Amino acid sequence: MQDMLKGYFYGVLTVFLTLVFSVTNGLFVHVCANQDVEGRSLVVLTSDSIRFETEEIEVTASRIRTPLPKASRIIGIMTQEQISAYPVQSVNDILKYAVGVDVRQRGPMGAQTDVGIRGGNFEQVAILLDGINICDPQTGHNSFDFPVDMSDIDHIEVLEGPAGRAYGSSSLMGAINIVTRTAARTSGNAHAEAGSWGYAATGARAAAVNGGWNNMISVNYGRSDGYSRSKAGNLNADMNYKKAFYKGSYADDDIKVNWHAGVSMKDWGSNTFYSSKYDEQFEHTVKTYTALQAENRIGRVHIHPSAWWNHNEDRFELIRGSESAVPFNYHRSDVAGVGFNSWFDWILGRTALGAELKNENLVSGNLGEPLAEPKHIKGTDRDYTKGLNRTNISFILEHNLNLKWFSMSAGVVGVRNSWNGMDLRFYPGVDMSVKMGDNLKLFVTYNTSLRLPSVTELYYSVGGYKADSHLKPEELKAVDLGLKYADYRGVQASASVYYNRCSNMIDWIMDITQAEEVRHWESVNFTEINSLGAEITANVSLETLFPRQRLLKSIDVAYNFIDQQKVDVPDIQSRTTLEYLKHKAVAGMRFNLPLNMELGINYRYQERTGTFTDTEGQVQDFEPYGLLDARLQWRNGRYDIYLEGNNLTGRQYYDYGCIPQPGFWAIAGFSFDI
Repeated sequence: MQDMLKGYFYGVLTVFLTLVFSVTNGLFVHVCANQDVEGRSLVVLTSDSIRFETEEIEVTASRIRTPLPKASRIIGIMTQEQISAYPVQSVNDILKYAVGVDVRQRGPMGAQTDVGIRGGNFEQVAILLDGINICDPQTGHNSFDFPVDMSDIDHIEVLEGPAGRAYGSSSLMGAINIVTRTAARTSGNAHAEAGSWGYAATGARAAAVNGGWNNMISVNYGRSDGYSRSKAGNLNADMNYKKAFYKGSYADDDIKVNWHAGVSMKDWGSNTFYSSKYDEQFEHTVKTYTALQAENRIGRVHIHPSAWWNHNEDRFELIRGSESAVPFNYHRSDVAGVGFNSWFDWILGRTALGAELKNENLVSGNLGEPLAEPKHIKGTDRDYTKGLNRTNISFILEHNLNLKWFSMSAGVVGVRNSWNGMDLRFYPGVDMSVKMGDNLKLFVTYNTSLRLPSVTELYYSVGGYKADSHLKPEELKAVDLGLKYADYRGVQASASVYYNRCSNMIDWIMDITQAEEVRHWESVNFTEINSLGAEITANVSLETLFPRQRLLKSIDVAYNFIDQQKVDVPDIQSRTTLEYLKHKAVAGMRFNLPLNMELGINYRYQERTGTFTDTEGQVQDFEPYGLLDARLQWRNGRYDIYLEGNNLTGRQYYDYGCIPQPGFWAIAGFSFDI
């Protein structure tokens, strides 16, 4: 299998180098399509992003929002047009097609998914909604409880590698920013779909635009019986959710203000998510998000203040509906923050200054230090008896330089946290790109970042777990070297290599030499981990390259390889950092069919390192797997009817040990614009 993957790797590399050499030497026949102004070029983003680079999309790879063509590092963009062509039902599903992202699914339809980047785990990625960090200090397991429907999304930014200067202390391995739509006109939309295992979902969205005022609201509901049952014959993978999201904005020649508020309520059978001994676990979450942002549009100094408040509630049941057997775990957290960014232009470029103050307050039934005064748990006869309050302060200084052939973004972030008396620490970084001809760019970056432990890592010491409240922050230094080619003839390609040096990595480990009845998971700063990775993508817009044919729309392939080196500790089983995708390959084809129909076929191959303990107590290796998905849709103006199939071959596979994923899953649906 590894020989086959090496062949795949070298094959894609050959394609990439051939395309670059051929196009730069004029061997391709020029197709006079999609001409644009001089100085604009295509950009390779991710394996699924066949689109032209545009000034309209601004990205946040540094502290200053920058038009995509001027960004100094490679950023993945997944647009609404691309998202609507995938056979997916959640943001989690969309990210499966980003080759550098590791999506470890526990439950389908977005029930619960852990997302990592470049070999990292779900705690090491910053998750943002319209640029506002929505990470939960309790745990990263539920970070993807978004209040938005996929039709609300304008685009998704995926930034691989440390991003402390842009997104703060939670972006150790990278960041994912969900950017919602701003309606161009007063409009409405409704959709409904249904499929296997009792799945059904419906939603509606409405927008009102009047002068500089813009308002959009959406509501969504979904449910499923799930694809498995417990040993007792009860549902244990069922799920239902309710979501609502409101976004408003005002803009004129002088100022722009935007705000949002959203809520996500979700219940799901947690199967054997947290322990293989119990197969009727259950979880309920309520998450509320609010934010206000503003910026001036005139004047020499540009100012961008922001304020936000996120509220999270969680109830976990080890034995579903049976609190008398095992008491439920209750948690509530509130995260409030204010931020201030500013920048100004002068003779040597653009300089930015920023600061952020964020407070995390958590109360719990079993996490944290004893509270001086217990707080009542609403709807129960119990109290929150423990908790943790910590405040994070960060300061940012950054300078950007953009020349015709050279771009640079360099700066430093200083971080101080009240937890465990952490001193002020500094994390520098620099991104550079050099234009080599009209269509080729070379990228070189060096970045550092940190990640504070979650409250679960610090204090979860029940049910076979033992946490350490004195864990140190994780730290990362990373170097990237990348080459990117794109032109208006429909050809795009990229190649990059990266090296990560991680220290004080936090992991849950188990000593399997101990007797089974006394084994436990322990949170530790496990070791230093060094990762070497390579990523290659090649994309061709066939309808642009060969405009006389209409059948083939596009083709894309991508491959990511990671090798982690660490101190070998025999008989130690890891829950996170020793499990990573060594190989991931994705490929997709799009077809234009008669009668306004489109067909998309997508394939993913994944090979994971590490082991897991099965329900019989035996240690097993993760098996590699490949999945085939497809979406057939008919579009006619205001109407869209579609049929989706996931895992068409019915492959049995595991992202986490003891949690088999569903086989073939079919969904049919429709949407219409008002």
